Amino acid sequence: MCLPVTRQVLRALWLFALLDAGLLLDGGMLYPRESSSREVKELSGLWVFRADRSPSRKQGFDEAWYKQRLEETGPVIDMPVPASYNDITQDPAIRDFIGWVWYERELVVPTHWIRDDTIRVVLRVGSAHYNSIVWVNGVSVTQHEGGHLPFEAEVSDVIRKDPTGSCRITTAVNNTLTLETLPPGNIQYMNDRTRYPDGFFVQSIYFDFFNYAGIHRPVLLYTTPKAYVDDITVVTNFSDNTGLVSYIVSVKGAVTAALKVTLMDKQGHCVASSNGPFGVLKVQDVKLWWPYLTHENPGYLYSMEVRLSAADGRTTYEDVYTLPVGIRTVNVTSTQFLINNKPFYFHGVNKHEDSDIRGKGLDWPLIVKDFNLLKWLGANSFRTSHYPYAEEILQMCDRHGIVVIDESPAVGIKDIRSFGNASLSHHLIVMEELVRRDKNHASVVMWSVANEPASEMPPADYYFKTVIKHTKDLDPTRPVTFISSSNFARDKGVPYVDVICINNYFSWYHDPGHLEVILIQLNTEYENWHGKYKKPIIQSEYGADAVPGVHVDPPVMFTEEYQKIVLQNYHKVFDQKRAQYLIGELIWNFADFMTTQGVTRVVGNKKGIFTRQRQPKAAAFVLKERKKLS
Repeated sequence: MCLPVTRQVLRALWLFALLDAGLLLDGGMLYPRESSSREVKELSGLWVFRADRSPSRKQGFDEAWYKQRLEETGPVIDMPVPASYNDITQDPAIRDFIGWVWYERELVVPTHWIRDDTIRVVLRVGSAHYNSIVWVNGVSVTQHEGGHLPFEAEVSDVIRKDPTGSCRITTAVNNTLTLETLPPGNIQYMNDRTRYPDGFFVQSIYFDFFNYAGIHRPVLLYTTPKAYVDDITVVTNFSDNTGLVSYIVSVKGAVTAALKVTLMDKQGHCVASSNGPFGVLKVQDVKLWWPYLTHENPGYLYSMEVRLSAADGRTTYEDVYTLPVGIRTVNVTSTQFLINNKPFYFHGVNKHEDSDIRGKGLDWPLIVKDFNLLKWLGANSFRTSHYPYAEEILQMCDRHGIVVIDESPAVGIKDIRSFGNASLSHHLIVMEELVRRDKNHASVVMWSVANEPASEMPPADYYFKTVIKHTKDLDPTRPVTFISSSNFARDKGVPYVDVICINNYFSWYHDPGHLEVILIQLNTEYENWHGKYKKPIIQSEYGADAVPGVHVDPPVMFTEEYQKIVLQNYHKVFDQKRAQYLIGELIWNFADFMTTQGVTRVVGNKKGIFTRQRQPKAAAFVLKERKKLS
C-alpha cells in the first residue's frame, strides 16, 4: 500500500528517531566514495604475511610483532589482498591453518594528508575473517569481531606523528570459531598420544563450506573533512507518479552545519532538493526501481548528493557525499511478496563467495561473470548464503535490478550452548552492523537472520524472538525471515518471521535415490507450513549433487541426469503452489564450492548448476528454459 504524503513523513521521522536511539553501534558505515572533499587510496596488492605457528598461537603478541617490520620477526611470504590465504601456497599447514596470522603493508601517505590537520584520515577494512586487531606504526587503532562486514578507525593523529608520511599497517587475523561466534564452531583437542601428535586439535564447524580466512575485501585509506557526513538513511515510497524519498543525515565534527540535499536523475538533472538534516524529497514522474525482467528499465537509480557546510571559528569545512537511491516499496501479504505493489516471484539462486585460488577474496572478473550468468539464466534474485556479501556485489545488484535476501553469518547454530546470552548479544550487534551497512540498497528486500538453526531447542524461542524483533526495530521497512529445515510443528522461530523460507532435499538426504517421492513429500510439507502459519513460502534451497560429466541412464545419484530430474520434479510442485502461496524458488547452488574434507564431499559440494569454474551442467539449461516460460 502506498502511504499518503503526510503519513509517509510521520512514518519516516519515527523511523529516523528510532534508528538514532538505543543502538549498540556508534556512527555510520557509508561506503567510501571519492568526491570534491574526499579521497580514497586503495591498498589492494601484495602484503607481507606470517602465520603464527607457535603451539599457543600467541608468539606474535608475546614478541609484539606489530612494533617492528614483520620481516624482522622471522620468515615471511607474499600474500595478495584481498584473498583468502588458504589456497595461495603449496603448504597444507597454511591451507588448514587455525589461529593468528599477521599481515603488513607499508606505504607513504600523501603529504597534504599529513600537513592539513583539517583532514580526517580513516583506515577501513572491507572484511577479515574472523577476529581482527589493527595497528598503525605500532599503535593499536581498532579491533573487530566477526567476518563479512566492514570496520574502520580514524588514524589521523597516528600518521601525523611521522612527518615523512611513512605508514606501516599491521593486521592480525584469527579464524578460530567458538560456540559464541557467528558462525559458531568448536576447538577439540586430541590428547591420545597413541593416535595424535602433541598439540593436535581440530576446528569443528557446523556448516557445509570451507572456513576460508584472511583479509577478504579491500583495505582502504580515505579522507573526509573534520566536519563530515557520517551517515545517511533513506526510506522510499511513491504515490501515483510522485516518488517520495525520506532521508536523515547524521553529521559529526560540527555542532551546527548547513546541509543541501539534491536528488538527480541518471542524466544529472536535479529532480528534487531540500535543506536540513531530514526531510522528504518529492520526485515528479518518478522512475521506480524495478527488478530484472519485470520492467523495460530495471534497476533505475537516482543520485542523492549531500553537501555539508560548517565552520568552527577558524576554518570552514565542506563535505560532499553522493548516495545511489532506488525508489521502490516492499510489502508482504499472507500469499504474496509485493515490490511496488506488484506481485514478485523469486526466480533465483543461492551463491557463495568462493572460487579457485582466491577463496572468498573479492574478485571483480568473477563478479562480472556471475552477473552475466545470472542474466543468462533469467534469474532475478539471490540469497547471500550464508553471510553478508561484499558491498560491491550489492552495488551491482542495485544497478542491474537483482533482488537480494541479505543473510547474516548465523549458520550452523546447532549446539544448545550457542543460544546463550553472549551469543545473543553478538548476534544483535551483527544484525546492527548488517542493517547499518546495507539499509540503503534498493536491491535488498528482506533480512535473513539465520540459516538452519536448531530452532526446535527450548532456548530458540526467546533467542530468535529477540533477534527478529531487534532486526525489525532496526528496519521496519523490510520483512524478516530465517531459513528453516526443521519440522514445521517444532520450529520455534517461524511464528515471528514475515516469510517462511524452507530448505529440503527430497530424494537426496531424505529417501536418497527415490525420485518418485518428491511430488508427494514436497506438497505435504507446503500444506503443513502454510496451513499452520498462513504466511507466504519461499523454497530457499533445493537440489542434488552432480559430478560434472558423469552420465548414467536410468539416472542415479551424482549424475547430471539425476540432478536434472530432481529439479524438474520440484518445479512441478512449484508451478501448482505458485498460484496459491509460493513466492519463490532458489536453487542450491549457483556453482560448485569448496567444503571441508569428508567422505560425503569429493573436492567440495557439487550441487552447483555451474562448475566452480562457471561452466554449465545440464541442470543450468533446465533453469534457463524454465525462466523463459515464466
